[in-house]
Amino acid sequence: MEPVSTRPSQSASPDRSSIGWGIVGTGTIARCFAEDLEYVAGAHLAGVSSRVLERAAQFVARHGGAAHESHEALLGDEKVDAVYIASPNTSHFTIAFAAIAAKKSVLVEKPLVATAEEAERLRAFAAEQNVFLMEGLWTRFLPAIGFVKNSLQSATIGEIRRVKGELAFRHPYAPDNRFFDPAQGGGSLLDLGIYLISLSQFFLGESDAVRGEWYSAPSGVDMGARMELTFGRIPASLNCAFDYTGGNLFIIEGSRRTLFLQSPFIAARQVLEAGPVMARVIETLCRNSILSRIFSKISRKIPVPGIRRHAFGFPGYGLQFEIEAATRAIRDGKTEVSTAPLSESIQTLRIIEKIRTLPPGC
Repeated sequence: MEPVSTRPSQSASPDRSSIGWGIVGTGTIARCFAEDLEYVAGAHLAGVSSRVLERAAQFVARHGGAAHESHEALLGDEKVDAVYIASPNTSHFTIAFAAIAAKKSVLVEKPLVATAEEAERLRAFAAEQNVFLMEGLWTRFLPAIGFVKNSLQSATIGEIRRVKGELAFRHPYAPDNRFFDPAQGGGSLLDLGIYLISLSQFFLGESDAVRGEWYSAPSGVDMGARMELTFGRIPASLNCAFDYTGGNLFIIEGSRRTLFLQSPFIAARQVLEAGPVMARVIETLCRNSILSRIFSKISRKIPVPGIRRHAFGFPGYGLQFEIEAATRAIRDGKTEVSTAPLSESIQTLRIIEKIRTLPPGC
């Protein structure tokens, strides 16, 4: 997904009280982070590292900061107060551990690390060092997600009956691609399923039962997975995959009304609210990925009878909201953000591991 971004003008020099961010990596998500960082007051880009110095130099020529040829060099830069780790999944633990040891605040692109055991060790080390640590699951911080959370807490839609979510993007199979390479922490659960599980926990609390199945890519990672989680009496049906493109909605059905986080829900800019009849129409229509995208565009422009639209537009890609939350917590001397506690990051990894312990299906 490559949303269009309108970038603000950069300030000539950062304020002395501004938090200097360093980025480990120069890929797509690192670029999105650098661009959205410009929307955050009190934060600026101080440096970037890459295993290929030329890439880091090209990155800072566009975004600012200093270029470093290794994460060790970046961590040694006194102008860097906090680091955003945007490297392959399997490198997250080592780099985050080194950053904490260097007393740098740490934001790690999801997944926090590759295993729940690594996550426990990293949390303990961060607590021991009194250093800020957070998983960068940026969707949690979007305005639309906050609206849904508040709606559920105020029982606007009535008693929650069920949750249904899908996140599937087709990627041509290539064994050395990060999506499919075990050495890079590939697999649909760590890349896509993590959003579904994390949001379900954010809205409903800790799951008390987990069932599911997954099917394998030729490389052995999970090509796709189907999960059934329960939260008390509330069932959540969640699907993720790399072998097809889905409707990519997140649906919360209540006894009175249903909320739809529009496709693709991980970057939701609007929430639709509908009664029982129109809710069934929307859900049926949006099972098809093409129809889902068309309906999403139409509903943004034309009022649809029986549907209440809640708009939450924003510039950029949407990472500025998590950057804002992390920057504020760091400035306030906190070691975690309450809306994204490490305990939930660990629980999400445990759920993924429980599903992956099952033998693969077809």
